[in-house]
Amino acid sequence: MARLTDLEKPSMLRVAPRLFYILRVLVHHKFLGALLGKRHWPPPQEVRETFEELGLTFLKFGQVLAMRRDLLPTAYINELELLHDQQVPAMDIAAVRTTVEAALGVPLDTLFASFCPTPLAAATIAQVHEATTQSGRHVVVKVQRPGLDALIATDFATLTYLVALGERFFPQLRAFDLPVMVHEFATSLNRETDFSREARAIVLFRSVLADLPGLWIPDVVMECSSRTVLTLEFAAGERVDLYAKRHPEVIPQSINTLVRLMLQMIFEEGLFHADPHPGNVFVLPDGRLALLDFGMTGELDEAMREALTLLLEAIIKADARAATEAYLELAPASDGVNRAALLVDIKAVLYEIRRSNLADVSVGDAFDALLRAGSRNGVHNPGEFFLLTRTFVILEALLRQLAPHHDYMASFREEIARLTEQQLSRARVERKTTSLVRELGRLANDAPGDTRRLLRRIADGNLGRVQAPAVEAMGERVSRNLERLTNTLAVAALIVGGALLLIARMDGWLHLLGQFMVVSGLVGMLIIGISTLYE
Repeated sequence: MARLTDLEKPSMLRVAPRLFYILRVLVHHKFLGALLGKRHWPPPQEVRETFEELGLTFLKFGQVLAMRRDLLPTAYINELELLHDQQVPAMDIAAVRTTVEAALGVPLDTLFASFCPTPLAAATIAQVHEATTQSGRHVVVKVQRPGLDALIATDFATLTYLVALGERFFPQLRAFDLPVMVHEFATSLNRETDFSREARAIVLFRSVLADLPGLWIPDVVMECSSRTVLTLEFAAGERVDLYAKRHPEVIPQSINTLVRLMLQMIFEEGLFHADPHPGNVFVLPDGRLALLDFGMTGELDEAMREALTLLLEAIIKADARAATEAYLELAPASDGVNRAALLVDIKAVLYEIRRSNLADVSVGDAFDALLRAGSRNGVHNPGEFFLLTRTFVILEALLRQLAPHHDYMASFREEIARLTEQQLSRARVERKTTSLVRELGRLANDAPGDTRRLLRRIADGNLGRVQAPAVEAMGERVSRNLERLTNTLAVAALIVGGALLLIARMDGWLHLLGQFMVVSGLVGMLIIGISTLYE
């Protein structure tokens, strides 16, 4: 598998053609001023069209940037959000058949009694077809577009170089942890294109949320699924936005149910569907809500769930100090945070909320404002918080679309109050106390031995001894430097040799050879220069 999930140094030979193509597209879309350090950025529409032209990975990256209001002005965010509605041409049925048969090892006609050649939907990663299994089960088949692995691996390798170049020319970008964001994006996209992982997520959601009334999640047909093909029960319902137009009287109750389900998933189970747009939420004939497409999901540990509950409660109560402390609990790895400035910024955020009509308050916008405040003051926001913020933004946009005048914040307040009360329940306090006592007992048992071992190492002089891995790493660095020196001498020879041919005013093919040698040497120098960014 050719996926690049870690930002390790890739081969320049592999990324050079793609890198030069990207640079050409950037110049075409008026990024030249920014590339030359003139701080002149192209119009928002040009930025969106750039991501569209660069294809799947960059289109998805643009969608991720659309969540980062702490990085970009509102005009650019609004334009990048249009990437979520990007239309792509459908694969023909021959390509679909080839993908399914290669993935499952069985002819399509053997797997399915019927298979509709016209897709129900076509997206950047996959398209969906309606089908019937040989046992008569009504299903939908999600088929991945071919060649994504190699494309994603090459594009992520290229992105690492582009981010490094950006940080080299614009040092202020280092405050935004762009390499970390690219790494998280790589992990997220690789997960989204692994349908076997999505199948496992669906099984987990169905198991954990089985007791939640009013919710239906389709079952996975495992024998007709793989890493690139996913077969699910057919959702015999209607998109929630279309259902709302025909049944406006039941929508307030559906909204309350959806809010309760989402908050219970997030804060009680630590799982959440991260893309609750209208196309992924259906209403079944019996009135239950159906959640579809689990390619983008999030998981939260207990500590983060507790911090989020306290954060939401503080936002609703407009308690800036409590909100600041809860927010910092979400990002414990942050160093050098300007707490005083962060508190002032969060007070400003909550002041805007307090002076608004409570029914108009947006949890997603509040979280988004916190992300901006945190980034300004040295907080390294965890990827889960970005994903959760996006989830709330999409969910609230859906709720406003379904019933613009409905006070869905009342459902938020009611559910948060219930969750807070649950956190302070006697059973939960007893469980936390028992866990704390166990940890203290383990610390008391282990501390004397650990202390003796540490003192023995100090007495023996072993504490700061250089270990073998360090020596090996030093050798690798020397080897890389020698390799770079050799390559530099080679490209320098090309440039000098070509220049001599041009100076001598040689005619014919010798003149062309001189030009080729100079250009090749300059390209080689550029590649070597870029490659040193990750040494």
